[in-house]
Amino acid sequence: MNPIDRTRFLPALAALLLVAACSPAGGDLGGVATPPATSGPSLDAPSSEPTPGPSGASGSPAAGSPEPTGLPASGPPSSGTIVRAYFFLGSFTTTSGLVPVLREVPETQAVGAAAMNALLAGPNAAELSVSPAMYTTVPDGSRFLGLTIENGVATVNLSREFESGGGSASVLGRLAQVVYTLTQFPTVQGVQFQLDGTPITVFSGEGIVLDKPLTRADYTDQLSPIWVDRPAWGGVLGNPARVTGLANVFEATFRVAVLDGSDKTLTDERVQASCGTGCWGTFDVTLPYSNGHTQWGTLRVYDLSAKDGSPENVRDYPVWLIPGGP
Repeated sequence: MNPIDRTRFLPALAALLLVAACSPAGGDLGGVATPPATSGPSLDAPSSEPTPGPSGASGSPAAGSPEPTGLPASGPPSSGTIVRAYFFLGSFTTTSGLVPVLREVPETQAVGAAAMNALLAGPNAAELSVSPAMYTTVPDGSRFLGLTIENGVATVNLSREFESGGGSASVLGRLAQVVYTLTQFPTVQGVQFQLDGTPITVFSGEGIVLDKPLTRADYTDQLSPIWVDRPAWGGVLGNPARVTGLANVFEATFRVAVLDGSDKTLTDERVQASCGTGCWGTFDVTLPYSNGHTQWGTLRVYDLSAKDGSPENVRDYPVWLIPGGP
């Protein structure tokens, strides 16, 4: 079923978080540059989303998984800002595609710039170490040069390196990464591109036509068949768990399960998307699960084969479980 390889993920994550814990408070996660100060917000802030951290609840994480540090799952807010970046998570089957990850950056009004810098910094060590690994299609050396917002359209200015190299799959992937990263903000519905300050209508040697603002709907082919947008990969799973995203599966039905650190199933429920069998439908479900202590676990989405009922389109997300339950 292609579960997360915890023997590789958890030690790498623990090591990464230990380094972060020794850094000054409010430091970046993943090499995010501090955006310049501005006189007002560049964008409405994305909806609140905590990163894994101490919850104040009794208990401890699973063996071999030291409790991470960071923004608390409950309690007073951090002085930093949480933004998302979208990278690709590989697959040994057919479920590779974009996933959101969280980055804490120093508090800033320029949240759009912070998100773009997080994207250009690429996956961090823990994300690179999972099996299959996370990766980015953004070329090395790409630089963020500016961002403006007008009438719901973000115009992002990047250096010419952004269009260099790669075939059509890489080119479409990097455009999708930027579009999904910027449309995390509720006031952005579409994205236009500039390279070194020049508006672009035909992108790269692949001749990709960019004659209109691009939206998430233009890049659903960059998603896995059951795509979870919340919680983020490696984020906090509330209790009860709210899970949202898109799906394009047979008869719009699939399953969502929560597993604890020992792979014990805490809940496994049938979910219905708004559309399926050839169309993308939305889903937004809340699932109660019983959990006694804070620990790393797995959010698993999958559907059942119409041919023989076996699991297919399986996608696992490491999540931070918090205590609670029915």
